[in-house]
Amino acid sequence: MAKDNKIVTENNETEVVSKNFIETFIDKDLEDGVYNTVHTRFPPEPNGYLHIGHAKAICINYNIAEKYNGLYNLRFDDTNPVKEDMEYVNSIIEDIKWLGFDWQDRLYYASSYFDKTYECAVKLIEKGKAYVCDLTADEIREYRGTLTEKGKNSPYRERSIEENLQLFEQMKNGEFKDGEKVLRAKIDMSSPNMNMRDPVIYRIAHVTHHMTGDKWCIYPMYDFAHPIEDAIEGITHSLCSLEFEDHRPLYDWVLEQLEWKQPPRQIEFSKLFLTDTILGKRKLIRLVKEGIVDGWDDPRMPTLCGLRRRGYTPESIRRFMELAGVSKSISTVDYGMLEYCIREDLKLTKPRLMAVLNPLKVVITNYPEGQVEWLDADNNQENEEMGKRQIPFGREIYIEREDFMEEPPKKFFRLSPGKEVRLKYAYFIKCEEVIKDDNGEIIELRCTYDPETKSGTGFTGRKVKGTIHFVCASTAQKAQVRIYDHLFKGDTKFEDEEGNILYNKDSKEILDNCFVEPAIKDMKPEDKLQFLRHGFFCVDKDSSEDNIVINRIVSLRSSYRP
Repeated sequence: MAKDNKIVTENNETEVVSKNFIETFIDKDLEDGVYNTVHTRFPPEPNGYLHIGHAKAICINYNIAEKYNGLYNLRFDDTNPVKEDMEYVNSIIEDIKWLGFDWQDRLYYASSYFDKTYECAVKLIEKGKAYVCDLTADEIREYRGTLTEKGKNSPYRERSIEENLQLFEQMKNGEFKDGEKVLRAKIDMSSPNMNMRDPVIYRIAHVTHHMTGDKWCIYPMYDFAHPIEDAIEGITHSLCSLEFEDHRPLYDWVLEQLEWKQPPRQIEFSKLFLTDTILGKRKLIRLVKEGIVDGWDDPRMPTLCGLRRRGYTPESIRRFMELAGVSKSISTVDYGMLEYCIREDLKLTKPRLMAVLNPLKVVITNYPEGQVEWLDADNNQENEEMGKRQIPFGREIYIEREDFMEEPPKKFFRLSPGKEVRLKYAYFIKCEEVIKDDNGEIIELRCTYDPETKSGTGFTGRKVKGTIHFVCASTAQKAQVRIYDHLFKGDTKFEDEEGNILYNKDSKEILDNCFVEPAIKDMKPEDKLQFLRHGFFCVDKDSSEDNIVINRIVSLRSSYRP
């Protein structure tokens, strides 16, 4: 039986969480003796990079196996060499490992079973349950009928077993062209389930396979190969997305005709749908091929490698899947939930530095020239265990341009002419003069500081309402900061009537003139941090010692509430 699902409440009390419907099915199977163990698998097709929707399937399959002390396989369903590539195989392996899942020594390939799958097809022919058909793809669709009209039998359906065996062997030997013939299961052309109307189970494809080379020129269809692969590996529960529910009768039919003992049970769950996000693999491929994004790992992509580069952690994604839950009902999850998970994961564990993204230079006229003072700063104000660091302060600093207004409204508590603010961890400063260029643009502020107001000294004199952050100009590290937004927003269609992709052209903003305190130089790609008031960020792989590039993962706050 499954381990109890438990959570710890705010009062340190343990509560048992009700099991999901998959666990209920499995419990009954174990209780009835249908299976004596639990064995699941994740079967990606290596024709693209994994996206966050795949992460749901990975988490469900792995977590179910773990809860029942069972086994978990990774199997590549590489039955379609036209679209598959080793690049995708390698990326999928890397992504699943990054998520934190371990299949141990159980890494398999559908192509490793091609001999056995061929034998199974021959067995169906010998039982009179499969036949070679000469209809074209268009003709097969025409003969299949519609949801309201029955299909009609192929004129080749009653070929003899001997003829079918000979033709199928000729197909295997490469004696026919692509599309010239297919092998079809002989089931029922009047079935209300379209998938049972003599589906194609083998097709000809003179294509070099990335694993088997040119050994084969016929390849099994997924619906035929999948149940056989599951059965060979001893899978007990074949967990898949809801789109395969109508395929389950075919899954069961294949195993029944092959007389497999203790066949796997297919159980379907709803796919992950996210607001403001496109998850279809074909659409993601178009984004890459048409250069709308900078590759599969573009931080705007919902791919796992894109989320990783953006700065999302495996823990945040796994937590998101827990909150999203497991059900058969189709629903769309608010993207804000994913952002909530990364905030919760980072807020107490990552350092909080100061960075100025839109700088305005400030000269503190009564501070000694050439002097740099080092001040104490908390690494994380919500986690004292992270300790403190030293930050520099000098005569020239940068502040955010938005933190100054020459003619402020009544409740503007930041810097303005003649007004004082506190610099975070430093002193009070007062704006004495505003310097503008020939176009009237503000280019510099002249301020004075009060040395008696140093932070941490217990100064109890006058008070100020505003505190702003800063970066010391003489030690500041220049950086490029990339601010990302959704590629698709709301109910925007993927493409217009002419086929042009309707993406958000403002989804990437590059800020080249940013300044960060010098501690950023100690960080390496994929390191995460928080910039005070700006959000959570991640050092990008494009960074170098001379060119620091930082991606914003997520802003500090949102309207989403769990």
